[in-house]
Amino acid sequence: MSGGYTLHDVDLFAPGAEGLALRPAPGAAGVGCILRDGTAVIDFRLFAAKDIPARGLSRGDLLRAEGKAASAHARLRARLAAAEPPVPRRISVAICTKDRPEWLRRLLASLAAQETDKTFEIVVVDNNSESPEVRAVAEAAGAVYVRERRTGLDFARNAALEAAGGEVVAYLDDDTIAEPQWFEALHRAWAENPDAGCVTGQVLPMFLDTEAQVLFEKDGGFRRGFVPQRNGARLWGKPLHPCGPGEFGAGANMSVDRAYALALGGFDEALDTGRPLPGGGDLDIFYRTIRGGRPLVYDPALVVRHEHRREVAALRHQYYTWGTGFFAFLEKSRRTDPSNALQLRQMEHWYWLTILGRLARSLAGRDGRAPRMIAAEIQGAIKGRFGEYDRSRERSRRIREAAS
Repeated sequence: MSGGYTLHDVDLFAPGAEGLALRPAPGAAGVGCILRDGTAVIDFRLFAAKDIPARGLSRGDLLRAEGKAASAHARLRARLAAAEPPVPRRISVAICTKDRPEWLRRLLASLAAQETDKTFEIVVVDNNSESPEVRAVAEAAGAVYVRERRTGLDFARNAALEAAGGEVVAYLDDDTIAEPQWFEALHRAWAENPDAGCVTGQVLPMFLDTEAQVLFEKDGGFRRGFVPQRNGARLWGKPLHPCGPGEFGAGANMSVDRAYALALGGFDEALDTGRPLPGGGDLDIFYRTIRGGRPLVYDPALVVRHEHRREVAALRHQYYTWGTGFFAFLEKSRRTDPSNALQLRQMEHWYWLTILGRLARSLAGRDGRAPRMIAAEIQGAIKGRFGEYDRSRERSRRIREAAS
C-alpha cells in the first residue's frame, strides 16, 4: 500500500466515538476519513501520516478539522432531519456500461440495498459490450436492459433518456456505488427543487489504496464540498458563471429532468465518444441547462463512492482528457451559443492564466498537484483547443454510419 491511505468511515456522534484513535495501516502514507452523523455523510478529510499524533486521531481532532465548515455541516444535518418533502416525480436510474459486469453487479447491489420505501426504475444501457454477461447481470437484477450499438457515453446517455419511464433520469457511472441514503436524498432534492433542470451530488472515494488515488483526492477529486448550491443564470461575484460548469458536480452522479433534457436536444454525441475524447458531455449539459433557463442544483447529501484510477499513468491520462474535454466543450459552446461568445472567450483566458500559474507554483513546490499532472492537462487542452471538437464530430458521424 505504498503511497496509499487507510480509509476510515467514522460516525462522529456514535456511542464510543470519544475513544477514537485512528491510525494508518502498516505501510500506508496517511489516513482518509469519511465523517458521518449517523448514516449521513457530513465531511471528508485527508491526513498525512506525519500530521497524525502518535496516539492516533481522536474525535476532537476530527471535529477541529471541520473548522469553519462545521456550521454548514450542522445545517446539512438539520435539513436531513426535517419533515418528509412532497412526493417528487417518477425517477429512473440509468447506468451506462461496457464490458464491466462485475462493476455493474456491485453498483446494482448498492441500489438494491437503498434505505427507502419508494420504488424506482433501473435502466442499464449496454454500450456495445462484447460479452453477453452485462445483459445477464442487468436482467438478474430486474433492470430494463437496452443495447446501444453506437459506442460512446453520450450515445448511451441518450439511449437511456429515450428508454426511461421516469420524469427524472439519474445517471450513475458503473465505477460507482450509491450510499444507502442516495435515493432518499435524490427524492428530497427534486422535491425541494421541482423547477430544476439538473441535480448533481457528492462523489467520494471508494478506495485510497494507491498513490494515484491519493494524489487525485489531494487535488480535490470529484468533491464539491458540503454546502448545497442552487445555480441560476447568474451568480453574484462570479462573472464567468456558468462557463466553468465543472464546479457544478460530475457526470458520475447527476440527474436530469427528462423532458427538459430532450427539449435541449439530449447529450451532445460528439462529446464523450471514448478515446481520444472521453469527456465534456457532463460540462455541456450543465452549461446548457443553465443557459436554457432552468436552475442546476448541487446537493451534498446525494453521495456516491467512486473507484478512482489506480495507476499514476491512468490518472495522468485522466487529466489529459479533462483538458481536451473542456476545450471541446468551449469550442462547441462558442458555436451554438454565440450570444455568450465574449464570456466564453474570457473563460478560456482565465483557464490559461490559472493552469499556467498552477504549473509555476507546482514546479516551485507550492501546489498540491504534481507538475506532470498539470502538464498532461495542458497538453490535452492544447489538443482540445485546436480542432478536437471537429475531429470528434467526424468520429461520431462514422460511429452512426457503422451502426446503421
